[in-house]
Amino acid sequence: MKRLLAIELQKIWKNRASKVLTIGYFVILSFIALIAAIKFDIGIFKFHLAEMGIFNFPYIWHFNTFIAAFLKIFLAVIIVSMMANEYSYGTLKQNLIDGMSKKELILSKFLTIVLFAGISTVFVFIMSLLLGFGFSSYTEIGIVFSDLEYLLAYFVKLLGFFSLCLFLGILIKRSAFALGSLFIWFIFEMITYGISLNQIKNTALVDKVYDFFPLMSMWNLIKEPITRLSSVKNLQEAVGENSIKDYDVHFSSLLIVLVWTAIFVYSSYIIIKKRDL
Repeated sequence: MKRLLAIELQKIWKNRASKVLTIGYFVILSFIALIAAIKFDIGIFKFHLAEMGIFNFPYIWHFNTFIAAFLKIFLAVIIVSMMANEYSYGTLKQNLIDGMSKKELILSKFLTIVLFAGISTVFVFIMSLLLGFGFSSYTEIGIVFSDLEYLLAYFVKLLGFFSLCLFLGILIKRSAFALGSLFIWFIFEMITYGISLNQIKNTALVDKVYDFFPLMSMWNLIKEPITRLSSVKNLQEAVGENSIKDYDVHFSSLLIVLVWTAIFVYSSYIIIKKRDL
């Protein structure tokens, strides 16, 4: 496995665009810390995000993983390009000639995906710890290390999304078209979801059905955290909105995304296995 992973990492690091995107991803990811610097003082109106409690433990695990998940598109481009370059440069065929089996080929790609998701999760974990101990009002160990399931959800979310990108990269062969297909599928899910809500008039039923769709299932792993803030809740109560929202990470949601991950990886293998390379 180390040999397969080393081969893939060498390909990525020797590609200038992939190298820049990888470094840029982690640099931009670290910019989450700059949110603490957002502060407005206009007369009696004062707005300071850090003072609103977004970096309080354990809320920070929810907030940071939710925000960091938006940046996964950077690594998605690398993964899609990784497959497109295999076809463009003929390295896919060369690897098979050199003795690598098609199963090992897919395994090497999947190991790279797991590594990217793992490193990203560890990075968010360390960054959140530093921000939390710097700004949180609660630093008791029991509070600090509660709600860590958001990190697990973040890892699974990246794993599922990157597996989808791998599948599209293998299926379509061209990075631009593969990313375009990903965007089209996102639009398809959003439009059909809206139409279903309008036609069925049963939000709970529609949500349960769309929980099984690929991108929607990944989105549902980490619910938006903004309305969980006490200041936002107080504002909602002031205007008469007392909606109760479930922010927890559920095992069923994790399982759905893991099943999609397995489907995408296995489908990628089937395509490679049957395709004349």
